[in-house]
Amino acid sequence: MLQDIRSNIQGTIAKIIIGLIVVSFSIFGIESLLFSGGTNSVAEVNGEEITAYALQQELSVQQRQLLALMGDNADPALLDEARLSQAALESLVSREIVRQGAAELGLSTSEQAISSIIASMEQFQIDGRFSRDMFQSTLANAGFTPALFNQRLTEDMLIGQLRAGVAGSDFATPAEVSLAASIALEGRDVRYVTLPLVDFRLSTEVSDDEIQAYYDDNSDAFLSEETVVLEYVELRAEDYYQPVDEARVREEFELVRDEYEVPTEARVSHVLLEGGEGESRLQAVEAALEGGMSFADAAKEFSDDIGSADAGGDLGYTAGSAFPEEMEAVIAGLAVGERGTVRTDAGLHLVLVTDRREGSAVTYEEVAGELERRIQAREASDALLRDVERLRDLAFNAIDLAEPAAALDITVKTSDPVSRNQTEGLFANPRIQQAAFSEDVLEAGHNSEVIELGPDEFVALRVASRQPPAPQPLADVRGEIESILRDRIARDAASEQAEALLASINEGLSVEDAANGAGLQWQVELGATRDSQRIPAAVRDALFAMAAPGDEPRRRIVSDDSDALYVLEFTRVTAGSIDSLPPAQRAGLSQQLAGQYGGVTQQQLEQALRERAEVVTY
Repeated sequence: MLQDIRSNIQGTIAKIIIGLIVVSFSIFGIESLLFSGGTNSVAEVNGEEITAYALQQELSVQQRQLLALMGDNADPALLDEARLSQAALESLVSREIVRQGAAELGLSTSEQAISSIIASMEQFQIDGRFSRDMFQSTLANAGFTPALFNQRLTEDMLIGQLRAGVAGSDFATPAEVSLAASIALEGRDVRYVTLPLVDFRLSTEVSDDEIQAYYDDNSDAFLSEETVVLEYVELRAEDYYQPVDEARVREEFELVRDEYEVPTEARVSHVLLEGGEGESRLQAVEAALEGGMSFADAAKEFSDDIGSADAGGDLGYTAGSAFPEEMEAVIAGLAVGERGTVRTDAGLHLVLVTDRREGSAVTYEEVAGELERRIQAREASDALLRDVERLRDLAFNAIDLAEPAAALDITVKTSDPVSRNQTEGLFANPRIQQAAFSEDVLEAGHNSEVIELGPDEFVALRVASRQPPAPQPLADVRGEIESILRDRIARDAASEQAEALLASINEGLSVEDAANGAGLQWQVELGATRDSQRIPAAVRDALFAMAAPGDEPRRRIVSDDSDALYVLEFTRVTAGSIDSLPPAQRAGLSQQLAGQYGGVTQQQLEQALRERAEVVTY
């Protein structure tokens, strides 16, 4: 039915149906929203609600994290709210359970501690100082209010206290550390013969008949990719750029001239003297400076400004507006290296100008081109967005893209064949691929929605033709088949020789004699450890997966899947000893074990809290 409405949206019947839906909603829907008495929560944990807003906030956080990881080529399917909502809800439920557990234990944090953490966060600082404007702006961009952020940070602190307390409460006994050392430092003696597969590949021949037979038996493995030829229209901001009169550019220059002018800035340090004894204390400061004390040391010793004293009194740069007017007036009259005094509401200041950066201005000619492009981009963006909205309506109702293109005076373009694994060009974009191969576009033959590739680029498309997977000609896949067969024959030959070597060693021949007799290399490693880099990884992994040998060595064949086969002989185990570790490494091993035990304990506690919690989801 919905497809019929889409195809006939302009028809009288469709309009009647939509009208009935609107009337029904106006009668029943509004009342249900206003008077249903329903809850806005999506879950409850021991009676505490988790709101739909909290879930939406968590979804937003997870989407931002995924975007940060995936970058510009983010797969929109991975950002879908329906896909992420269950994980986001589970995260909120788990978080609330742990928070309640922390509250039950009486854990708390102070507003002062929260404020201190916020003030120290670099995201909210300008020139190393906390900025309330930056704080509010950053939170707004992330979808937080200050109150919500404070609440979330408080919860993080409580949860962190519980987890750190539990994890830090565990420890490893000396016996456990000794046992761990005996395992971690264990040495194993091994001899092994290497059978490089490359040697077998070089001597392997593959006939035409073998290639043909493999192709015939495995034709389904050599199908071409499904491809589609797409018709598409593009709306790009750059196509809407229009020439701009010089008068408008000059008007723009007068409006934004300040943006290009860099004011003169002075870097200032001060010693603040509070209270009524400022004048007498100032004499002591001046005397210390005259006696050779540096201004930075004087600030540390005498200044009542705790925030700047530790930095030698440094207040950073000012362009004439950072400090009270009377203080700025004094600063403006000082040369670099000169001192002056001034009294403000804060107290008596001894001011030193430590640096001055001269400002600069630009001429109209220097920025005219940039300003013209700025005007063009602004006006093009407005025109672009208007046409994007028109395209959305036109493409939704049209049977193809010809009518929308004609209405917008743009060209319908045709792509080369596009596959699901396109890696280059416009059609490598995941959003376009998802739309092109969606059921609505690929199977039903509809126009796609207007796809936003960026703030200045939009695309709508439809499938013009479709090429299903088909067997590729033998000539196109001959090299691939030959490589497969060569690898298979080489591996079979290597495996056969490895089995013969193993049999001869089991019958009493030494590894050395067996290898020399076959013209192969062999190695011995005495006391190999779990992190030894002197033996191949496949040999090391197999060696430490084998049970300790008894009266007879243990032997096996090992493959690293690509480069070689190995015949190895495991002869002896030497237990590690904690006495061989320096004190610092012993302490590190003890801390590592304690951390692992604490992590397990923490997981068990949170599992216990979860099992006893009453969780209801809606």
